[in-house]
Amino acid sequence: MRPDTRERVQEEREVSGRLYFLPDRFALDGSLQTEERARGIHQARLFHLDGRISGHFQVPAKWGVAEEWQDYQFDTPFLALGISDVRGIGNGLSLTMNDQEIAFQPGSQIREIGDGVHATLDDFNADTGSRLEFDFTLALLGTGRLDFTPVGRDTRIDISADWPHPSFVGNYLPIEREVSEDGFRARWQTSFFSTNMQEAAIDCLMQSRCEAFNQRQFGVSLIDPVDHYRQSERTIKYAMLFIGLTFAAFFVFGVLRDIEIHPMEYGLVGLALAIFYLLLLSLSEHLGFGPAYAIAAAACIALTGFYLCHVLNGLLRGLGFTAALALLYAVLFVIVSAEDVALLMGSVLLFALLAAVMVLTRNLDWQSVGGQRGRQQTTG
Repeated sequence: MRPDTRERVQEEREVSGRLYFLPDRFALDGSLQTEERARGIHQARLFHLDGRISGHFQVPAKWGVAEEWQDYQFDTPFLALGISDVRGIGNGLSLTMNDQEIAFQPGSQIREIGDGVHATLDDFNADTGSRLEFDFTLALLGTGRLDFTPVGRDTRIDISADWPHPSFVGNYLPIEREVSEDGFRARWQTSFFSTNMQEAAIDCLMQSRCEAFNQRQFGVSLIDPVDHYRQSERTIKYAMLFIGLTFAAFFVFGVLRDIEIHPMEYGLVGLALAIFYLLLLSLSEHLGFGPAYAIAAAACIALTGFYLCHVLNGLLRGLGFTAALALLYAVLFVIVSAEDVALLMGSVLLFALLAAVMVLTRNLDWQSVGGQRGRQQTTG
């Protein structure tokens, strides 16, 4: 009988990993002050955030490890804060954790959340469960838009600002908001029930599937609803209507006064009207929309008026048509400067002008006008 020569080999392996805890409560109370900066003709809207962030973690005893605690070795825990653009941090960050001051260090130490800062918790004792209260101030400089990720089981964000045109963006709208000419105030509140953030964080941190985590954001964008580019765009959208109405008025005036107007004269007036939009756009980049509109409109009205005084064979006729054109430019300025009722005002203007043309030509025999013009051309 052969002896048993089999050997038993015991292999020990060390597996590394991380435990992640989201805060039970996360709160930010901050204020925004805005300013505009320019480089050449380009402008940027900046905001200064002065915020106070607070909350707490409820950490279970022995990090929640129920069995074989002695087989685990833990490094020093740390608190991480993700900030998408760390260049905007405007103060030396210092964390207050359970009445202990801890300085933040560069880098979030978590690849999945990107840039940020972290603070190591050297004196934390994991043997017994504890509640970690944290508090720190954050001064942040940014441009245009401020977003938050609701990482807390209970997340509350309270923001006030001096900008009167907020656009609330993201997956969650504020539960309270007040907007006035002096600024706005908004408050958001979410929970794990509404965000499902815990599952999204597990997918991101454990399986590198961070799309759902990154999409669970909300915030505010500081927009200018009537900046000079937007107003120029609105003006250009009315270009065909504006030029068409001017040609129609030009034609009706010629018919009512029995004045022959050559197509070349129509073309030159049309070019004078078209050059207005190029002048408006180029001047508004340097002077702002209001002064640019006034200069461009005055130049085109003066040129058109001077020309029409000769085309219409009379100073008073030319001045009358010029006055009507100036009124049309003034009405157009009011329309494109309006924030909420631009379409309504444009529709009313179009209806009013159509009604005026119909009233003025109500007794006009268009067939006789066409026949007379045809006979004059045949005779010539």
